[in-house]
Amino acid sequence: MAFAHWLAAAGLAVIPACRATAQPAPPPGCVQDVHDDFDFWLGEWNVYAPDGGPYQGHNSITKSQGGCLITERWEGAQGSTGESLNAWDPLVGAWRQVWVSRGAFIDYTGGLDDAGAMVLEGEIYYPGRNIRAPFRGTWTPREDGTVRQHFQQQDADGAWSDWFVGIYVREDEDPRAGEAEAARAG
Repeated sequence: MAFAHWLAAAGLAVIPACRATAQPAPPPGCVQDVHDDFDFWLGEWNVYAPDGGPYQGHNSITKSQGGCLITERWEGAQGSTGESLNAWDPLVGAWRQVWVSRGAFIDYTGGLDDAGAMVLEGEIYYPGRNIRAPFRGTWTPREDGTVRQHFQQQDADGAWSDWFVGIYVREDEDPRAGEAEAARAG
């Protein structure tokens, strides 16, 4: 019986010690205005080629980690996939995106231009071919609520060419949603 009393007393002695080492509340997150610069891209999007062109894919853009991280998940109409992490990088004072897919790795930085478009510049790397090239991406919010995404890659001669151009239409506002749904269904 003495052992039971000792065990109970020992248990009570541990409770205050556990409370004393409780973790502090999490930090407030990313609340400065710069952390909202890329919010125009948040949402569920159907993506089409320009000028009424065909369905290109679906993109899901979400924000997490107290407003510090924007995550992208791409599913292309032809089976391609890719994901990116996007954040304001206080160490370099710029937005940074790291995109990874089976065939390419893109790492670039930048910010909003004077017209309100997000412009990032850096490099693309193709691991399977061990090729690197300068790369840039521009996301332009448009008056109709869509977003134009324009990626360009520089060749060895210094010329820039289009890598991808897509028009993002919010899934819940898409007049062509049936076409996108049918394409995803196969």
